Amino acid sequence: MKAAVVVFPASNCDRDVKVALTNANGGKPPQMVWHGEASLPGDLDLIVLPGGFSYGDYLRCGAMAAHSPIMRDVTARARRGTPVLGICNGFQILCETHLLPGVLMRNAHLKFASRDVDMTVEGANTMFTARYKPGQVINIPVAHGDGNYYADEGTLDRIEGEGQVAFRYVQGSNPNGAARNIAGIFNDKRTILGLMPHPERHADPLTGGTDGRGIFESLVSALS
Repeated sequence: MKAAVVVFPASNCDRDVKVALTNANGGKPPQMVWHGEASLPGDLDLIVLPGGFSYGDYLRCGAMAAHSPIMRDVTARARRGTPVLGICNGFQILCETHLLPGVLMRNAHLKFASRDVDMTVEGANTMFTARYKPGQVINIPVAHGDGNYYADEGTLDRIEGEGQVAFRYVQGSNPNGAARNIAGIFNDKRTILGLMPHPERHADPLTGGTDGRGIFESLVSALS
């Protein structure tokens, strides 16, 4: 699998994602691409937008990164079907570019959330989730101040009805007030996944757990 990780100013999980992808991909690391580049490497199987605080979270989280030069190519490739994974800040960027519906607002309690949370795998049998069972509960860390997923009721009904909810916080574990406990969503073709929790932080037993490894292993299996 040939993957690229886009690095923005103040990305801070890009190297974590690199390690998780490298380990899942038989030791083959992804290419790290600076946000100021005009284009991505050719023949990519996967693009990853990592977590962090791109541009210091000025304006809205992800709003400035959505207009970085590289995002023109990311958006074009995503619309042609290249798989894209957006984690935390990457999810925010995907919403700002309208590759995914909805927005990520300030956490309902107005405090930064940093802890492990339980969530269910709602959308199994996709390239991102094939290593999980439908309804499986997994434990993944969150670290964000703006993870409160919001969309109007019509949009929420549509993504629920079309099976675009990928992950959902277990009742009582919602760390941010997200509508309908949504932790992550797909686009309608299941080629784009955005989620607020950080699977790369639970991809090795040395970091406290391996429940996030399934996302990276699913992608390698599907795209290799």
